[in-house]
Amino acid sequence: MRLGFDFMSLRRLIRLNVGLMIYGLGLAMIVEAQIGLPPWDVFAKGISIQLGTSYGIASVIVSALVLIAWIPLKVKPGIGSILNAILIGLWSDVFIPQISAAQETLRASAGYASDLLMFLVGMVIVAIATGLYITSYLGSGPRDGLMIGTQKLLGWPLWRIRTMYEGLVLIIGWLMGGQVREGTLIFAVCIGVLMQLSLKIFKYDEKRRIW
Repeated sequence: MRLGFDFMSLRRLIRLNVGLMIYGLGLAMIVEAQIGLPPWDVFAKGISIQLGTSYGIASVIVSALVLIAWIPLKVKPGIGSILNAILIGLWSDVFIPQISAAQETLRASAGYASDLLMFLVGMVIVAIATGLYITSYLGSGPRDGLMIGTQKLLGWPLWRIRTMYEGLVLIIGWLMGGQVREGTLIFAVCIGVLMQLSLKIFKYDEKRRIW
């Protein structure tokens, strides 16, 4: 892991942290829409229910467990990987009370339409934030590193590994009380396209080294 204290590195670190903060906002909106969660967040929500913690702390726990799984896979984290694991969950806890209060007001007047709109806006924000923090080139997110490391170990196509992990955490999370609804399907169908668009907007360079 290398991070010089020059101006360019400072800009990248700021870009990373802004992206993680915005991601936490988008995730808080998805959680408070209450129409279903993405697979890994179903898992985190299930853990929060079982342990009696906030959603954000449960998300940090999940990310920490995933980073530990990097060790036998011989995947090296960057500073972005570590900050991703910690800050997204903490930022979501910061935003959830405000989002919850606003959503209760909107739900009283607009009903389900407000929930659906909240979810869709949150999903778009998550995609934008992903493009922003990935293009800081300071390390992959915990789940991305897990999938890449597993792919190198098993030699399977990335889509099969992603399906395996997401299916597993979705089922476990659901059994622990995590919410699986139409939002879960909407996210699964739409997030890939939205993230590709976000990476294009932020001019992601696949050849550039991620520290």
